Amino acid sequence: MPAKNYIVVFGVRIDMVQLPEIISSIETWIAEGAFGNYVVVSNAYDLVMNVQDEVIKESVNNSNLTIPDGFSLIMLGRLHGYPLVKRAYGPDLMFEFLKLAEKKGYSSFFYGSTEETLKSLVDNLKKKLPDLIIAGTLSPPFRELSEEEKKEQINIINQAHPDLVWVGLGTPKQQLWMYEYKDKLKVPVLVGTGAAFDFLAGSKAQAPRWMRDNGLEWVFRLVTEPRRLWKRYLIGNSVFLWLFLKEFVKLKILKDKSISK
Repeated sequence: MPAKNYIVVFGVRIDMVQLPEIISSIETWIAEGAFGNYVVVSNAYDLVMNVQDEVIKESVNNSNLTIPDGFSLIMLGRLHGYPLVKRAYGPDLMFEFLKLAEKKGYSSFFYGSTEETLKSLVDNLKKKLPDLIIAGTLSPPFRELSEEEKKEQINIINQAHPDLVWVGLGTPKQQLWMYEYKDKLKVPVLVGTGAAFDFLAGSKAQAPRWMRDNGLEWVFRLVTEPRRLWKRYLIGNSVFLWLFLKEFVKLKILKDKSISK
């Protein structure tokens, strides 16, 4: 395995880290007490958007960690010499850290999704983790916020004094939100969660474990939510495949050149 623990693909940094390392990093940031750390959970669709949009790319590259939540990014990691890297699945990261948070007294704030989903999420978590400290929840409107609303929401979160904010706005909104608010929130860590709120709330079904472990979750989600996800998976995956082939050819050429020297 290479000495560095990340790859850069088309100008986008992806950290080749596993769940235990991610959880340890989050815990370290909480212990240090400094504000503004944030974690981006990334997949093939995210990478395509990052390549196509410089603002989104900037929000990702400025994160403390951008973790590979997708089999496609694992393939890229292996292409770059990380054969043992595994998927850092967002819902698993969230639940595993919350189990640790219950034991150690770390408090969490949940930002995003709908009020109904947040209520179900909290209810489910309290059943499984009765001593978990939940500092608060907030469901923002599904529109652009006014400056006054932004200030109000910052105040709500800051007054709750959470150790960590889980951000469930969907991609790319959650990356952009964390990048914009990281210096305004008095919170040690922000983590974008993707669809983890819906899965852990029970409002959406997760793909079976065997599908998630073998790069087939996108098939399950496309079948269950075709109207919402067809563009993401059919078009996004096609663009990713093209990017992957370009990266493969580039690395092959570089390898051949190094051998010929």
